[in-house]
Amino acid sequence: MTNPLIVIAAIVGAHGVRGEAKLRAFGEAANVASYGPFLDKDGKTILTPKTARSSGGEAVIVSFEESVTREQIMAMKGTLLHVPRSALPETDEDEFYYSDLIGLSAEHLDGSPAGRVKAVHDFGAGEILELTGPDGALFIPFTREAVPVIEIAKSRLVINPPEEIDAGDEGVEP
Repeated sequence: MTNPLIVIAAIVGAHGVRGEAKLRAFGEAANVASYGPFLDKDGKTILTPKTARSSGGEAVIVSFEESVTREQIMAMKGTLLHVPRSALPETDEDEFYYSDLIGLSAEHLDGSPAGRVKAVHDFGAGEILELTGPDGALFIPFTREAVPVIEIAKSRLVINPPEEIDAGDEGVEP
């Protein structure tokens, strides 16, 4: 397996006038600067973090080894920051990174194929797995009830999607 790049943060803005950036961390905010240089999606170094501190909110304030201006940071707003998978801590047997789920085969409780994991989304109300399969896209909540089995070593997971809710014509005015 190659050493894939993992998105660990995004630049959300500049902080002050000395080239510091506010980052939204996609993991433990306290560790965001400890994994080495931030890379782009192709593996090219964008910035090298020097220090990180809490902003008092959800953002992390990071300073860099490189000399950057506030304007340069603002121009990078929205940039996703990657690190190699190997730079992240190893997971326990029952833990995983969301990127580990991408590409896993999915099957129903009865063993019938459900497709492959295409993405993990979080739109604010909880994580959702996007599967691609024979019937097109399938979105299921990423909960223990809906995904009772995850076997990274076997490249598979088992799904138990909730039943569809059909409101029918009840209470609907034409």
